[in-house]
Amino acid sequence: MIEGLQPYAEYKESGLPWLGRVPSHWVTKRGKSYLTCIDQRSKGGKEELLTVSSARGIVPRRTAKVTMFKAASYAGYKLCWPGDLVINSLWAWGGGLGVSQHHGIISTAYSVYRSRPSAHINPRFLHELVRSRPFNWELHVRSKGVWISRLQLTDVSFLDAPIPLPPPDEQAAIVRFLDHANRKIDGFIRAKRKLIALLGEQKQAIIHRAVTGKDEVRMMKDESGTSSFILQPSSLPKKPSGIPWLGDIPKHWQIVRNMALFSHRVEPGVVGLPVLQVSLRSGITAEELDQFGRPKRLIADATKYKLLRKDDLAYNTMRMWQGAVGVAPTDGLVSPAYVVIKPRANTVPEFYDFVFHTEVYKQQVNRQSTGIVSDRNRLYWDSFKQMPNLNLPRNEQKEIVAFIMSETSLLNTAIARTEREIALMQEYRTRLTADVVTGKLDVRPAAANLPDVPEDTAIEIAPTEEQLEEAEEL
Repeated sequence: MIEGLQPYAEYKESGLPWLGRVPSHWVTKRGKSYLTCIDQRSKGGKEELLTVSSARGIVPRRTAKVTMFKAASYAGYKLCWPGDLVINSLWAWGGGLGVSQHHGIISTAYSVYRSRPSAHINPRFLHELVRSRPFNWELHVRSKGVWISRLQLTDVSFLDAPIPLPPPDEQAAIVRFLDHANRKIDGFIRAKRKLIALLGEQKQAIIHRAVTGKDEVRMMKDESGTSSFILQPSSLPKKPSGIPWLGDIPKHWQIVRNMALFSHRVEPGVVGLPVLQVSLRSGITAEELDQFGRPKRLIADATKYKLLRKDDLAYNTMRMWQGAVGVAPTDGLVSPAYVVIKPRANTVPEFYDFVFHTEVYKQQVNRQSTGIVSDRNRLYWDSFKQMPNLNLPRNEQKEIVAFIMSETSLLNTAIARTEREIALMQEYRTRLTADVVTGKLDVRPAAANLPDVPEDTAIEIAPTEEQLEEAEEL
């Protein structure tokens, strides 16, 4: 994609720490030379409702669930049109800005800027520039606030930010090149995510059949005496579980309430323990940085947290229905919004962690969760403890866990590898965009040789036969 790309022939110093040298024919002026702040309001509030996504820029709100803060009327909300730059003043430094491709209404907390007729600025180029990693430096230093999570981006401060601008035809070439690059990158990422979904389905099938007793885990020994577990159709006598989503279970298994398997741990935190969190993908981990790569703000008083002991399970009350639950790898502290459950004597925590992550159990959790709106429903201990669950001999729980760990290890490795490939491609996109919009690479020759592709056409890259065969083998 970048083969043959070269720097420009001549450069000059910009005098800006985040920009460095720029092509000698580029012009750098303050934002107020190109943009003006506008504040036009909707009279009826009937226009399309828009929002700012840190990942995609300005998008229609119909693409996300909006229930918790839904207004009775949107009259008086700000208006924006295609080509307008919209900034969420609280989250500009976190990617909360972009040039809109839609006409609609936005929150009154957002700022709207429009290009001056004499500016000759390509809105798509402006979109890529202000969302680029180098320009983020300007957003950080021009934001004001007491706490880093509440930084404000004032109108005057932003309009004073320098904006490097190439000639109009060069802006168009840059946009053309980045559009082509993004289509190819998006196609690559879609293909990898399809592969992850396929691997995930196979993993879920293995877990579901093992933990629900649909198949039987048996221990086998080879000639050297090495033990291993296999999964095969169960020959054990079955009985109705009395639970529609579960069906028949082995006759010696039981159905009990969660309170028979776990007790509720409600103990204040202890000084010196790490602060842990529950992740949808990786269970309980100790993350020192937040989603924007900044050090997390922690509560100074450890007793405000909940105590979590090794092998306890903890779940996020609002996200348990999505699988936000895990087994503690060590003693630690968790948010007071989490529920901490202590396994009883015959409960193997890893077995029930697998149970809680099955799709059928997550659906039951969703039905038992309560709240004002569906996407903010919570599952508290009083509801969780009454939910039915499987109860089987401890040795069988351990055998099933050993089998699942062994059988899914290759799948987990393949998923992790594919996720890493996606992360690397996303980082490549970020770096490529930064180099192009700041003039480190000249894309004009490459853009001139690109094929014509309609703007709304995405390049689909399906998983290759080799990828599909690899998934099937795993």
